[in-house]
Amino acid sequence: MSEVTATPPAPAWTTAFLRVVPVLGSRRALRLVERNVVVYRRNWPLLVTGFFEPFFYLLSIGVGLNHLVGGLHIGGKLVPYTEYVAPGLLASAAMNGSVFDAIFNIFFKLKISHTYDSVLSTPVSVEDVALGELIWTIMRGGLYTATFVVVMAALGYVISPWAVLCYPAALLIGLAFAAIGMAATSWMRSWQDFDKVSLAIMPLFLFSATFYPITVYPRWLQVVVQCTPLYQGVALLRGLDAGVFGWSLLGHAVYLALMGVVGVSLTSRRFAQLLLP
Repeated sequence: MSEVTATPPAPAWTTAFLRVVPVLGSRRALRLVERNVVVYRRNWPLLVTGFFEPFFYLLSIGVGLNHLVGGLHIGGKLVPYTEYVAPGLLASAAMNGSVFDAIFNIFFKLKISHTYDSVLSTPVSVEDVALGELIWTIMRGGLYTATFVVVMAALGYVISPWAVLCYPAALLIGLAFAAIGMAATSWMRSWQDFDKVSLAIMPLFLFSATFYPITVYPRWLQVVVQCTPLYQGVALLRGLDAGVFGWSLLGHAVYLALMGVVGVSLTSRRFAQLLLP
């Protein structure tokens, strides 16, 4: 008679989280979150390694480039280069963490292990799958984002006390890119398609005013960059960090929120086409 291995129970905090009134959808979506938490309890080194990235990014800028580049202006304030770049790198970290986790994680479950075929044999619906995986991706990205913010503060790279708002804003960036990343994954056919992801992410990282003001570009390129999603995140975090508020910040937040809504809608529709008979 074969021996059955019991699935380890989820942590107490996860159980408490599942009892909270559901947000934005069915409570069954949170079962996907619980499943991911249980799985990653055995693979916790994969989470820990992501904590070192923000430290190396920010430390390299502080030790190197900060001594070569002068101060830059944010809303009329002259700030050191490290304090100018740090919010931009935080936005990039939120984008990278959410996109790559959503794409690799979802692609493996959707195309390789066919995890969702088993999940959908339960009362969990396609919409629950999409929302549950999105919540998990934001939670995981939130760990890295929190580390980035802590490192920024520890190294003295924050400009004003309003920098505390950078964390929820970074979660919004993660939501937007994770939702779009999940939707894009549904159209991927093989691992070679991941090259297209890098082809899209790299220009955003380099040309979204992360490392220098957008005014260095020709006017036509400024207009193009201002329409891209990462620029919205960089401008939002940079304004919050400096405590420079205006209606433009609300516009950036609305852009990212709508991007998340569209991404979740597309993901649910595509999952229904791929997984339901």
